[in-house]
Amino acid sequence: MELSLEESLNGYQAAIDLIPHVVWLGTTIVHRYQNLQELRNLAAEAASTAIVARDYRRALEWLEQGRSIVMNQNLMLRSPLDDLYSADPSLAEHLKKVTAELHATASRSQDSHSTDRGEPVLSPEKIALRHRQLAKEYADLLSRARQIPGFEDFLKPARGTELISAARTGPVIIINVYEPRDRCDALILQPGRTEVAHIELPAFNSRTAADIRTRFGSSLSRGDLTALERGVHKLPVQGQTYNIESLLAVLWNDIAKPVLDFLGYKPTTCLEELPHVTWCTTGILSSLPLHAAGIYGASTNCVSDYVVSSYAPTLTALMSSAPFSAATSILAVSQEVTPGGHSNLPGTVQELAYIQAHTKEKMSYTQLTNGEASMEAVLDAMERQDCVHLACHAHQSVNDPTKSGFFLHDGTLDLVSIMGRSFKNKGLAFLSACQTAMGDQTLPDETVHLASSMLTAGYPSVIATMWSVRDKDAPFVADKVYGRLLKDGKMDYRESARALHFAITELR
Repeated sequence: MELSLEESLNGYQAAIDLIPHVVWLGTTIVHRYQNLQELRNLAAEAASTAIVARDYRRALEWLEQGRSIVMNQNLMLRSPLDDLYSADPSLAEHLKKVTAELHATASRSQDSHSTDRGEPVLSPEKIALRHRQLAKEYADLLSRARQIPGFEDFLKPARGTELISAARTGPVIIINVYEPRDRCDALILQPGRTEVAHIELPAFNSRTAADIRTRFGSSLSRGDLTALERGVHKLPVQGQTYNIESLLAVLWNDIAKPVLDFLGYKPTTCLEELPHVTWCTTGILSSLPLHAAGIYGASTNCVSDYVVSSYAPTLTALMSSAPFSAATSILAVSQEVTPGGHSNLPGTVQELAYIQAHTKEKMSYTQLTNGEASMEAVLDAMERQDCVHLACHAHQSVNDPTKSGFFLHDGTLDLVSIMGRSFKNKGLAFLSACQTAMGDQTLPDETVHLASSMLTAGYPSVIATMWSVRDKDAPFVADKVYGRLLKDGKMDYRESARALHFAITELR
């Protein structure tokens, strides 16, 4: 029996409403990522149906509620409680304490352990039991808060009317691709507009996306980025080599150019005049470089000629940033020599020298290098400093994305360890390592990578890499980025995307 469009929409709404029960806050971060396998493609499928029905606001809501689920849960735990304090200080204080403990227990190891931070030794069973108790208590407190007049929607998922406001510094472009419908759509939010614009992108589909992703991986693994790159070494791939320019041309012709034409943008050589756009992609598209899409050769025509690009995993992430305040301190971490058989990274020495020179008399500068850069020392220093720069090897774990991390002197500073901290009043996180924005291919909608973990931990601006970075190029990029960010004497991390755009243009 074929369902009507209205029946399908009702069914998807019921499925979306069940997500918090499938990916329950009362389980650890690792378990939640495991449970997410049951929800693959739900958000894209539901949103595609809503788009067919021209219910674009509902499509936005479903893409928010069905993607980056664990990240959004962590962002919710970080939500300010100022309004609730005004209405019920006692309830707000209780909720604050439960939230802090729930956030801490979510990232604890499943093994019995103690820490240098004074936490007691607990068995995995006791940790799990306490976690479930806290999750139930948290839900009860939210229910109590929502009974207060004016707080009926307290910490509930944002509605479409609220999500539209995510376009603050320029257009936000959501690209949704869904295989069974063989379609790709762009939903565009623009500052000052209350409606969601829609563009159908008929030339592109999920099969094309998967093919490009495979070819990108093959091309890059056959390149010369293996000797001194800041990531794990790749094995050569036998067989056909692929021309990266041809793949970028597909992204340009099928996605980027139609969107930029709709927005009425024209190419310009003046960096200051380039508008800023934010790409928010679904599924396998999240691993493709739309910012680099274009026609390359004798006559170049590419995205970077038209706009400065940023990426956001969700609209919620864009909306959850704390009010801006200029950053006054920075932590620089490097591993020129990394234990465990990793290649040396001599470029990190010059990289930190550039940063120290740019920050002199402008920011408080702290550095941890080689043996000084233990996992605990780095995390503790991150709590004290506004910004962080990590210049080291990094690793994207294929078998367990939560084990992805930065290789430091005494081990891997992994994604869960970072997400387990709740940093306050942070600025820029510059991840000068390989694949720090490359997500897990089995959970492409969850943005399970190091860049998103920094966003979740409280850094509103993150510079990261989708692919590999040469050790000899990283110092040049850092020099140009910090030179531009600090040109007026203060660190304005809101200009990070433009500063990076400038640096990459100079690198070419």
